[in-house]
Amino acid sequence: MTDLTHATDVTDTVPATRAAGLAGLDFESWVCPVPLRETPSIVMGHGGGGAMSGELVEHLFLPAYGAAASAELGDSAVLTVGEGTRLAFSTDSFVVKPMFFPGGSIGDLAVNGTVNDLAMSGAAPLFLSTAFILQEGTELSQLGRIAEALGAAARAAGVRLVTGDTKVVDRESGDGVYINTSGIGVIPDGVDIGPRRARPGDAVLISGDIGVHGVAVMSCREGLEFGTTVESDTAPLHGLVAGMLATGADVRVLRDPTRGGVSASLNEIARASDVGIELVERELPVPETVRDACSLLGLDPLQVANEGKLLAIVPEEAADQVLAALQAHPLGRAARRIGTCVPDHRGMVVARTGLGGTRVVGLPIGEQLPRIC
Repeated sequence: MTDLTHATDVTDTVPATRAAGLAGLDFESWVCPVPLRETPSIVMGHGGGGAMSGELVEHLFLPAYGAAASAELGDSAVLTVGEGTRLAFSTDSFVVKPMFFPGGSIGDLAVNGTVNDLAMSGAAPLFLSTAFILQEGTELSQLGRIAEALGAAARAAGVRLVTGDTKVVDRESGDGVYINTSGIGVIPDGVDIGPRRARPGDAVLISGDIGVHGVAVMSCREGLEFGTTVESDTAPLHGLVAGMLATGADVRVLRDPTRGGVSASLNEIARASDVGIELVERELPVPETVRDACSLLGLDPLQVANEGKLLAIVPEEAADQVLAALQAHPLGRAARRIGTCVPDHRGMVVARTGLGGTRVVGLPIGEQLPRIC
């Protein structure tokens, strides 16, 4: 597996050409100066789900929102209404290019992505909204295919499309079709799933092969061939989650490792729970095609996006039971245990190599594969 762990050289000076654009901003009130202090405008990396995305939220959005914002702007929010009914609420935007790729399209991706964000709170998804931003000149035949894929994905996931919106932008302001979906689901009583609940000794499970979606989109976009067609793993995961919860085990944390891949998701969990996470590199389910593509392009498979896989952190004593439930579901047949939460190196993820050493599995800085979701 490619090891891309590296250190970033941070200087204290800002190039003169950027000084004018940075004038007037109160940098001293920002906790971390990188990369926002070096970047006066938005770059692709700010949407990659890695360190740059996190810093944009922490140092720009949250301070700007102030008391109007929740302390945690996660993939989904848990809201209590009425007599203790708990709802999960999520929103996501999809800008994948190309709009059609092996195994899926932006249409089913938009449904599955939001369904999965709700499922990672333990919720049963119920309702979705759909908003389209269309570029002037987009062929109606293409839009029709996307709409049909979106409708089919919603029917397959058992969710209703209840409201929506459509906007058109001129030819210079867009790039085909962008979709935003928001979703609402109900969380069953007794379910308590969140990124802060991991504990030392807990088992780290994954539902199947990693890096497949990112490589499928990349191979289609770049015209790369690997001897076989790599198809996206996009799929709704709430049925898989329901099977895990039916065991009665205390499922502590669930995440679907989309942008930033397994690396980003586990680093976020490690920091939120203040635990270390140790992976066993030989147990990581990386298909040969994904490994070859990442080796060719200098990518770490752990940082490549997935759209139909989940990470689960459960107590050690429940690991075998939950793993069996995963493997009993069609979407979890290749599930396995890949690591353990540990009391050491809190807030960090490391991988134990086949040679007995360890390497740091860092949070990706920016965008490895632009526009894969």
